[in-house]
Amino acid sequence: MINQGTQAWNPGTYDTQLGFVSKLGKGILDWLDPQPGEHILDLGCGTGDLAVEIAGSGAKVTGMDQSEAMIASARSKYPDITFIVGDGEQFRFEAPFDAVFSNAALHWMTNARGVIESVRDSLRGGGRFVAEFGGKGNVDVFVQAFYEVMPRYGIDPAERNPWYFPSIGEYASLLEQNGFEVTIAEHFDRPTPLPEGEKGVMHWLDGFGDAFFKGLDNADREPAKQEVYEAAKQKLQVVSGVYQADYRRIRISAVKL
Repeated sequence: MINQGTQAWNPGTYDTQLGFVSKLGKGILDWLDPQPGEHILDLGCGTGDLAVEIAGSGAKVTGMDQSEAMIASARSKYPDITFIVGDGEQFRFEAPFDAVFSNAALHWMTNARGVIESVRDSLRGGGRFVAEFGGKGNVDVFVQAFYEVMPRYGIDPAERNPWYFPSIGEYASLLEQNGFEVTIAEHFDRPTPLPEGEKGVMHWLDGFGDAFFKGLDNADREPAKQEVYEAAKQKLQVVSGVYQADYRRIRISAVKL
């Protein structure tokens, strides 16, 4: 997932409290349409839940993630699949893949050109790149809360922001500049229910907001997190008592020329 060293990942928490990430990513598997015998890279595979879905088609899957903890969990859960630790912004493989797949990971990789060049160099000619990730405006309520609160604690949120949320035009242009033809692209709103009521908002901050709180001592960390929590909670939509994260996603499919 992230390769900047700023986000701490807890596989158990990720699976139990943030499992909606993989569940909601299953739709992009239809775009991937994996075939028996294909070799497919799952880039930013997390704890492997979508890698095993892809493998169920008969494809041979390699899952890669920057987080050693996530990879250890994936290997434990799915020992028949190959999982490796690797930097999503700079990687190479000896044998080319038929496809590279990614869900909810590319927005943690701020060097987008490095990612795209690595994907291109890891695909055979005509190989496909299929991904879903956060697009422009993604989780804007949380982003605004960080930018409002953190300066009061001596943190410049712009320096800590670990995310890359491009417009669809920006990302499609990067692909076209680097040897891909974009075949399908969508940028859409996907309000995402956070489980466990108000606790879900804090679970989200614990799971994804760590970069903004690093370096704060306990006397400041918890109050800062509570302030961000309150600021976000006031602006998030609530449907039948369930808080909705304001996700905006990009889905894109491209072919290596």
